[in-house]
Amino acid sequence: MSAKKGLHLTLKIWRQKNNKSKGQFETYKISDVSTDSSFLEMLDILNENLINEGKEPVAFDHDCREGICGMCSLYINGRAHGPDTGITTCQLHMRMFKDGETIVIEPWRSAAFPVIKDLMVDRSAFDRVMAAGGFVSVNTSGNTLDANAIPVPKDDADKAMDAAACIGCGACVATCKNGSAMLFVGAKVSQFALLPQGRVEGKRRVLNMVKAMDEEGFGNCSNTGACEVECPKGISLENIARMNREYMAALVDKG
Repeated sequence: MSAKKGLHLTLKIWRQKNNKSKGQFETYKISDVSTDSSFLEMLDILNENLINEGKEPVAFDHDCREGICGMCSLYINGRAHGPDTGITTCQLHMRMFKDGETIVIEPWRSAAFPVIKDLMVDRSAFDRVMAAGGFVSVNTSGNTLDANAIPVPKDDADKAMDAAACIGCGACVATCKNGSAMLFVGAKVSQFALLPQGRVEGKRRVLNMVKAMDEEGFGNCSNTGACEVECPKGISLENIARMNREYMAALVDKG
């Protein structure tokens, strides 16, 4: 039985030394890529070839390679995380591509996510937005209730868990024509706003997070829904609506 034939591909990859430098696409050929390999494994092979040729490897972000950390942020053939749905780039396999295909690989395109190098972007704006929201503080004097003693409707608990599934990959921002982070911020607001433990500081949290989001330079939502479609965790647009309701209520209460 003959061995399975690998893919022969042309890769057009964005190369950029740093945020201050002008970037450009560079073309690479790669051969005999197994259809069973992941997209990141294909990039590993490319980098090994480049190193062997005495060339600088392509910088790209990755960590867990299990669809959890959200670091593998790549725009592939015009789609965040590539041609499959409900996955991160590390979960994308080469069987989704055809032999002889040209694959265009870019970093996230957003003013709030400046390029660090090549395909790596700085997503620390997300960290600053979350930090602005603070945390759930409790009285630790010994009079606190066990969390399991606080009744939470199952529907609310389910929605909070769905919102908390956001991994902060930034696909929503990269996909949105306005570079909006409202799906991300909506998810982070919702995971607390739906639970009684998060209600105490809810108004302060939503006001601070929305303010931080605007200061970071993210655009506004125009309800096209592209963010939900390309989100690898399927975060619902309902979270944006909930964030807007929380925000308006906080503004009214603030006076």
